[in-house]
Amino acid sequence: MEKNKKLIVLIPSYEPDENLTKLIKNLNKNKITSIVVDDGSGKDYKEIFDNLDTKVISYEINQGKGHALKEGYKYIKDNYKEYVVVTMDSDGQHRIEDALNLYNYILENDDTLVLGKRPRGEKTPLRSKIGNAITRFVFHLVSGQDVYDTQTGLRAFSNKLIDYMLKVKGERFEYEMNVLLYAKNNKIPIKEIEIETIYIDNNSKSHFNAIKDSFKVYKEIIKFSLSGIISFLIDLILFIVFKVVLNNITIANVIARAISSTINYIINKNIVFKSNKNIAKSLLEYYGLVIFILLINTLLLNLLSIIINPILAKLIIEIVLFIISWLVQKILIFKRK
Repeated sequence: MEKNKKLIVLIPSYEPDENLTKLIKNLNKNKITSIVVDDGSGKDYKEIFDNLDTKVISYEINQGKGHALKEGYKYIKDNYKEYVVVTMDSDGQHRIEDALNLYNYILENDDTLVLGKRPRGEKTPLRSKIGNAITRFVFHLVSGQDVYDTQTGLRAFSNKLIDYMLKVKGERFEYEMNVLLYAKNNKIPIKEIEIETIYIDNNSKSHFNAIKDSFKVYKEIIKFSLSGIISFLIDLILFIVFKVVLNNITIANVIARAISSTINYIINKNIVFKSNKNIAKSLLEYYGLVIFILLINTLLLNLLSIIINPILAKLIIEIVLFIISWLVQKILIFKRK
């Protein structure tokens, strides 16, 4: 393992203030190489970037944090060989000491993605607490991994992971979540190291839009849930109709599920996961899952219907099986190549 990998601090920046200037001065004082990406901040901020004593990558139109990071990664890949990239925010939230701690860990574990873990405390702004709590829960549900601080901007990785970082989709704040979500599929270990975070003016200068950017972070999960709800409503309505017409719970359940599952497959493959997987293979796997869930669904439905109302039994069973279906489709059936 190369123990002399060069430390490169990458700083994506949009409409910065004097904190970026202070950060670059401190990095230079500690003889740390830095690269700043001006994410289309505009002419009003040109003077700030022009006066920075470091490499600055600029473009005119704001593209988002994910895009800015990848622009920096491309430059680093083209100009350096053995290195450790540490990303820092430009608003002065991160300490150089913590960046060095992440760097030193990578020197011993250069196949790992390291995250700076912000401690839970009274000084943490409310919106950061809420955002972290929601994202932490969703990330665990989708990936099965426990990551406390999924939104941290202080991250580190070696040149071994640069190609992975460049191929992850996402141009704005959703990019950082996507990096974590797909790490497990690529067998990349994730390590958290506790850091100290400085919140300036209660983090009021953050460019994260709670509604707009949260949707981008969670959009695949939201779309999957909506697809499931649509299919569930179709399934439930058809189940009620055919139960009345045929007076047979089993037949009604089979017909309703056959129609609703076909609609669900089309929506999930083309809209939710946008999977490029072979149709025949994914269809076979999907209906294998459908048949399995249908058998369990029908068995439990008949058992519970003896005790409670069939409609209520259907609701309870569907909630449990919905979660199982979500995980199997996400991880196996519609996994992107």
